[in-house]
Amino acid sequence: MAKFGGRETVFGQGDPATNVMYIQEGGVKLTVVNESGKEAVVAILGPGDFLGEGCLAGQSICMATATTIASTTVLVIEKDKMIQVLHYESELSDRFIAYVLARNLRVEEDLIDQLFNSSEKRLARTLLLLARYGARGQPERVLPEISQEMLAEMIGTTRSRVNFFMNKFRKLGFIQYSNKRGIQIDQTLLSVVLHD
Repeated sequence: MAKFGGRETVFGQGDPATNVMYIQEGGVKLTVVNESGKEAVVAILGPGDFLGEGCLAGQSICMATATTIASTTVLVIEKDKMIQVLHYESELSDRFIAYVLARNLRVEEDLIDQLFNSSEKRLARTLLLLARYGARGQPERVLPEISQEMLAEMIGTTRSRVNFFMNKFRKLGFIQYSNKRGIQIDQTLLSVVLHD
């Protein structure tokens, strides 16, 4: 088990890929940087999510940088041990396969969202996903503090556009800011995503 504070690097793009990690609490953002130095947030992961699983598919280096977005605890499993456990523990194997397939679908949905939806819809969808609407169990309803810069990176727009839409969402009652608890998300925000 490993514990990290907020904004700490768990692993870097180009580091050796040797472990699978399971997030027990907290959250991690995955970013990639291209050759010209442009950075993009490709995923935000939370409790119950795996990261580093590319090593199981033969990746020798990490394809992204994982940085904590809050105090985070992860279970670190060496590649060989994870392979062994997947062979002998059918329940874990089934759960892991279901997770990987669901994450693959999410990546496809993210790509479609990025290509065809407005930045307003992308922001609404991202907020709902961060609040885990549609996931098993109860949604979070309250997001940990997340900056508008990070949201802008995630949806591929500017911070000023995110600020404009966040103010609009707040005025419409879709979100509410709480000094102590972060951003409260109301399920009516779904109407932005579903509206054509």
